[in-house]
Amino acid sequence: MPRKLTIEDLEKRKENEELKEDMGHDLEDLYDLIMPPGTPSYLIYDIVEEFGLEPVERKINVNIVESDKRELLVLRGKLDAVKAAEEYYFQEMEAYIEQ
Repeated sequence: MPRKLTIEDLEKRKENEELKEDMGHDLEDLYDLIMPPGTPSYLIYDIVEEFGLEPVERKINVNIVESDKRELLVLRGKLDAVKAAEEYYFQEMEAYIEQ
């Protein structure tokens, strides 16, 4: 059975086109690591420097009480760097919480 096109598909496509226009280049091989609000700034700086990721602001739907778009910080880079940065993030946050 063929997959039906939904409104969400169109919104994602439009968002991808807007990101391409904003960035000025193709984002096909790049991935985003979303930094949750409240992440210590020193940890963000460490990840950017150690893994060579690019900090970018991105509007993302946040479903807390009502669904609205918020500007969140994401760290953008190649898949292997983003995966390594994510693992590092969780290790550092665990150590930060245990203090």
